[in-house]
Amino acid sequence: FTLFWIFTLSSSSSVNCSSFKIKVATNYRPERFVPEEQFFLMTSTAQTISGFFVWTALLITCHQIYMHLRYYSSPNEQRHIVRILFIVPIYAFDSWLSLLFFTNEEYYVYFDTVRDCYEAFVIYNFLSLCYEYLGGESAIMAEIRGKPIESSCMYGTCCLWGKAYSIGFLRFCKQATLQFCVVKPLMAVITVILQAFGKYKDGDFNVASGYLYVTIIYNISVSLSLYALFLFYFATRELLVPYNPVLKFFMVKSVIFLSFWQGMLLAILEKCGAIPQINSTDFSVGEGTVAAGYQNFIICIEMFFAAVALRHAFTYKVYMDKRLDSYGRCAPMKSISSSLKETMNPGDMVQDAIHNFSPAYQQYTQQSTLEHGGGPSLSRSHSNLSARGDNEKTLLLSSDDEF
Repeated sequence: FTLFWIFTLSSSSSVNCSSFKIKVATNYRPERFVPEEQFFLMTSTAQTISGFFVWTALLITCHQIYMHLRYYSSPNEQRHIVRILFIVPIYAFDSWLSLLFFTNEEYYVYFDTVRDCYEAFVIYNFLSLCYEYLGGESAIMAEIRGKPIESSCMYGTCCLWGKAYSIGFLRFCKQATLQFCVVKPLMAVITVILQAFGKYKDGDFNVASGYLYVTIIYNISVSLSLYALFLFYFATRELLVPYNPVLKFFMVKSVIFLSFWQGMLLAILEKCGAIPQINSTDFSVGEGTVAAGYQNFIICIEMFFAAVALRHAFTYKVYMDKRLDSYGRCAPMKSISSSLKETMNPGDMVQDAIHNFSPAYQQYTQQSTLEHGGGPSLSRSHSNLSARGDNEKTLLLSSDDEF
């Protein structure tokens, strides 16, 4: 009787059952899984390819850094150049370590935090290098003070219509880059804390997740710093022509800004379901970690090309003749080690932050002067901000401009 009732019910309701099956099939969206042995990033081929590009980039850049320290004839300029060059070893080695520990969903966040913090330092040092090329704030102001700012929507200066270049303009450029040096490490610490409490996941744009808010704040901060960098180049591009700034500016901007949007694109692809998660008997890797793995693999390869381009953009050959003594000899190893120690000292950035954010210094420009044998300085000033090295001093010159 029971079998007869089931048969009768199914025969009389075939259409309803069919529609029910279609509805169930339509609503069912299974998760995409990739077995461990089929995933490229976990193969020895991926690790070998990334390792080859990483170690080649390390050799190229470390040799270039060594040569800059060996011919350390212009500390004010080469201090910033060496700091910029360190972006290749930090980016490359950090991304490679993230790939080696790919199966752990937390390690890559800590590795990438170190990498992302350094990029803020690079933007600041590139702007400071441009300042040094042109002789410092006082020399730059002597060239551009009072000139009207060209209004252009294409170059993002339409909001500055009717304004002229002043000390306030230079102050804005420095403040915009220095704020990124504060915001980025702060966001990195917040990311680590959120990760520890399970509130952070790459590519998770949910309003309850910290990824959305960290990404928005970071995007605003890095865009502001790069916009300030571009404004400075727009104002001084004619003065910077002898220093070939286009390649330098393009390399710094591409390594930092394009890598960020590259990560954003992978996060969007992950959200669209194009990047699967990995499941195995021993571990499970989410889509966000897989997207970060692709990002790290791409960066490993890109750093090789960045190392080659930076070698041409920041060549050490222009400093070689300046470093030879009267007998044609180069600096000994002791000088190289002390030069490296000087480049790693962030004291100049701290003093620059005080100068640019303190209200007491808003109407003063900095000028570096040299003293010889304890005698009088080469120029006069209203006050002394700090001393760098044994014979170099940073002086403040009054400026009554407003921006």
